[in-house]
Amino acid sequence: MPQIELAGKTYEVDEDGFLQELDKWSEEFAQAYAYTLDIECTLTEQHWKIINYLRNYFQQFGIPPMAGRVFKDNGIDRKKLSELFPTGLAKGACKMAGLSQPPWWVLG
Repeated sequence: MPQIELAGKTYEVDEDGFLQELDKWSEEFAQAYAYTLDIECTLTEQHWKIINYLRNYFQQFGIPPMAGRVFKDNGIDRKKLSELFPTGLAKGACKMAGLSQPPWWVLG
């Protein structure tokens, strides 16, 4: 299984870079992963709002939410989400939140 090293720690990820050991997620992981995704700033309150929403949704339902649900529940549109997470919801926000890749999101 592939691994990545972030902030001096090693994590197992799948071939698309999604964390496989979900219990190893931390805010330090999210911030370190952000830098690998070209988010060259300390994560803001808006970033954390989306990351925490994704984690809470995943804990409640066992799957990441679909994009429309994220937009509706957070009062955010696709443009603003793209500004926060330039690599997108799946490739950026969900990876930083330490979620597994949902089967209906195809990464290209």
